[in-house]
Amino acid sequence: MKPPAFDYLRPDTVEEALVALAEEDARLLAGGQSLMPMLNYRLAAPRLLIDIAGLAELDRIDETADALIVGAAVTQARLAALPGLAERVPLLAAALPWVGHYQTRSRGTVCGSIAHADPSAELPLCLAALGGSVLLRSRQGSRRLAAADFFTGALATARSDDEMVEAVSFPLRAKGTGFAFREVALRHGDFALAALAALADDKALRLAVGGVADRPLTRDLPLLAGQALEEALDNLSRELPAQEDFRASAQYRRTLVRRIGRQAAEEAMRCRG
Repeated sequence: MKPPAFDYLRPDTVEEALVALAEEDARLLAGGQSLMPMLNYRLAAPRLLIDIAGLAELDRIDETADALIVGAAVTQARLAALPGLAERVPLLAAALPWVGHYQTRSRGTVCGSIAHADPSAELPLCLAALGGSVLLRSRQGSRRLAAADFFTGALATARSDDEMVEAVSFPLRAKGTGFAFREVALRHGDFALAALAALADDKALRLAVGGVADRPLTRDLPLLAGQALEEALDNLSRELPAQEDFRASAQYRRTLVRRIGRQAAEEAMRCRG
């Protein structure tokens, strides 16, 4: 398989990239782990690829008082290796080893995964679970969207064609919050059949489900245990608009939500501190 013909631009600045993105039939290229297969399968055929991987101002991880800000050129491997990640954003530290394989994480970018919005992907699930946000930038300016507003469907987002995902913001762990992550796939590194992220504090439990519907979905529940937790998970699994494909039936995905959902919920509540 070969991609359709395209022109290639390696801009020197973000502004140059945004000008080309606004004026051309173009796609941004950072890691290429999602875009290149789409080109090869002729699912995308832009006239121009704009390679932003070498832009230093996008290859940054910054920390504010309450969030970790990850730039568009930061690879998944670099984020996974960030010192102190397990203490500052433990959900990311737990989920990143499930993102593809070591080789793909060394090229794939964090923002690229968010922009691609695969419903089975781990990083969009984490962003939704944490209540994070996406910073979008175009020639007209910048805007910030909450994860719940950014993801609109399978491989679909609220990003306009002339906008770049400049960075994503992952909230830092609040004191007394527990986290857990669970995933089931045909093989480790494959697309998730179902994935669960759980967050718990002293008041409530949040469950985020990936790989089941057309986008990550979150539900806030009271702190539950035993039969009450089982019933809540059963109700959640029935409410989900579960997708069916050649890898798994909708019913099997609902079963996974109940099983790994309990594991994740109990671990998150147990690990508060």
